[in-house]
Order: sequence, then structure tokens, then C-alpha cells
Amino acid sequence: MLDACAELVDEVGYDGLTTTLLAERAGVAIGSVYQFFPDKRAIVQALTLRSLEGYLQRLGARLADQAIAHWWDAVDAAIDEYIDMHRTVPGFRTLHFGDVVDIHLLDDERDNNDVIVSHLAGLLIERFGILDGQRLQFVLAIAVEAADALIKLAFRRSQDGDPVVLGEAKALIREYLHHRL
Repeated sequence: MLDACAELVDEVGYDGLTTTLLAERAGVAIGSVYQFFPDKRAIVQALTLRSLEGYLQRLGARLADQAIAHWWDAVDAAIDEYIDMHRTVPGFRTLHFGDVVDIHLLDDERDNNDVIVSHLAGLLIERFGILDGQRLQFVLAIAVEAADALIKLAFRRSQDGDPVVLGEAKALIREYLHHRL
């Protein structure tokens, strides 16, 4: 059902998604949809959580496979994986990490980007010994918001993401973090 949801979200958007369309695309009875999900928001929430898990797995694998010696290489990898998911993961370009549906889709108490910031902070702390604290959380929140906005701009400008905008986004985030971390 989640795969069908991802396809439909890309085709008709969140507003056009209905549980009836989902059931038809997934080849299941509508009752089966409601057995697992009370409404379309819950379905999209499950898809978004799957995307977050996939992102973290991809990033973790990339960091494990490559000789990443500096935190800025990890930041570049995080941006690259996010961009790649825009290009390759059904539903991700439309939903991202759920902000188009609800800024609290990933967590009832924190906004979606705060959830991402927490994961990235944990990675930087564990892997590179960067000190945790409010400063780190704040600086990463600014970086995530800026990167998210610029990546969205790049994909509005070009189906595959305008490479000039994507390059500028990476440069801007790296430079910003270099002076703050």
C-alpha cells in the first residue's frame, strides 16, 4: 500500500490522494486500507517515516563505506543523499519529510526538520566528536532549513534538480557550518 501511495502522491499530489484511489492502485479492498490506516494522513505519515528510515540507512551506509575523515564530508553526503532521494524515491519529491502535509508529521511535538536535525546532530557527535548542545542544534536547524529551501528551488527549476543551484546550496551550507561548528 505504501508503494501505491508513493506513486499516487507523485501523480496526483497529497490533495488528490484518496483512500479509494489507494485501494484501487494497491489492488486491495477499501476495508483493507482502513484496517491499517484510519485516513490518508496516516498512510502518508507511514510513507514519510519509511522515507526517513531509508534516508538514515542510506546515509549510514554511505558513511560506513567511504573514508569520511571530516564532518563537512558527512554534511556533503547528507545533502547528496537527500538530493538522490528526490530523484529516485517515489513520493519523496512530493512529500519530502512530510512538510507538505503537516510540519509535525514525523513527531507530534517537534517539527519535521527538528527530527532531521536531531539525527544529523547525533551523527556528528558520534562520528566526529562535535560537542552537543543548544548551539549545535540551532546551527544545524539553520543549515537544514536553508538546504531544504535551496534543494526545493533546484527541483522547481529543473526536473533533475538544477545543478548550479544544488552546487550553490552545498557550498553555502558547508561555508556556513565551517564558521559555526
